[in-house]
Amino acid sequence: MLPYLSPGLVIALVVVVLALIVVFKGLVIVQESEVIVIERLGAYHRTLQRGVNFIIPFFDKPRPIKMVRYQRSGQDLIALMSQETRIDLRESVMDFPSQPVVTTDNVTVRIDGAIYFQIIDPANAVYKIENMSQAVEVLAKTTLRSVVGQMELDKIFESRAEVNAKIKEQMEEPASKWGVAINRIEVQDIEMPEEVKEAMHLQMSAERRRRATVTEAEGDKAAAIAKAQGQKESAILNAQGDKEAAILRAQGESRSIELVLNAMGEGEKNTKDVIGYLLGQSYISMLPQMAKDGERVFVPYESSALLGAMGAFRDLNADDGVLSDVARRAAASGGITGAATAQG
Repeated sequence: MLPYLSPGLVIALVVVVLALIVVFKGLVIVQESEVIVIERLGAYHRTLQRGVNFIIPFFDKPRPIKMVRYQRSGQDLIALMSQETRIDLRESVMDFPSQPVVTTDNVTVRIDGAIYFQIIDPANAVYKIENMSQAVEVLAKTTLRSVVGQMELDKIFESRAEVNAKIKEQMEEPASKWGVAINRIEVQDIEMPEEVKEAMHLQMSAERRRRATVTEAEGDKAAAIAKAQGQKESAILNAQGDKEAAILRAQGESRSIELVLNAMGEGEKNTKDVIGYLLGQSYISMLPQMAKDGERVFVPYESSALLGAMGAFRDLNADDGVLSDVARRAAASGGITGAATAQG
């Protein structure tokens, strides 16, 4: 048989049981990076932070938050709706389906984007908006259409970072009212019609051909300039060489003439004889060149006289050895007269 229980003992046992139930129901442990919004009798009471918290059962209860999450199934994204009492304060990413957007140059493209957001005020995320995640998604889609719709297709590809920054800037103010911080927006993929892809491919090929033509023309130009510069420098060097050679030849001839005149002595007759002798030597040196183009050579009358004068000049000076000595000295000096005298 059960022992007799007094009314006081029964009441005490009931109180203990109720206390255990209250403690069990009212003890709430919140994990790191999570919070719980508590309502008391239907009104906002407080937000439970990390660690051990205590609430009054049957009077306090958590207020859930609605979240939309997408799950990829093949090429499609399926939306899953859920109600969560524990609100995650970590950064979340929402990969929403691609959206059709019309650019300013009337090209319809589909843009796939992702939103990185974070709940910073759980109470506002619960009470200021009916479905926070859905509101953020719709705001991102409309802002994306607004920003991209003001740009040309080529500009979108060239400045994705600018597009992301503009979308983020326009979403920050309305999202802050919901207790949400928009960290960044990423345009992941841009899908274009096939005819636009073909046109862009042709444009890219034409641009590459143009660049190749310009590069080749610049190379030809540089080569022509280098060749002309080389020819200019070569002509300058040749001219300088001819100038120096002419100077040297003139100096040699002048020296030869001086040697001949010094050897023959002063006097008008000796000077005329030397000049006739030199002219005769010049005629003799030119005769082989005159005979190259024909079998017959017509020698002017003056040249015959000069040649005769040369013979007389040679006979006249054959005995004293003066002419031979002059010839040797002129040949040693490198002049034309010296060479001609050696031949004579």
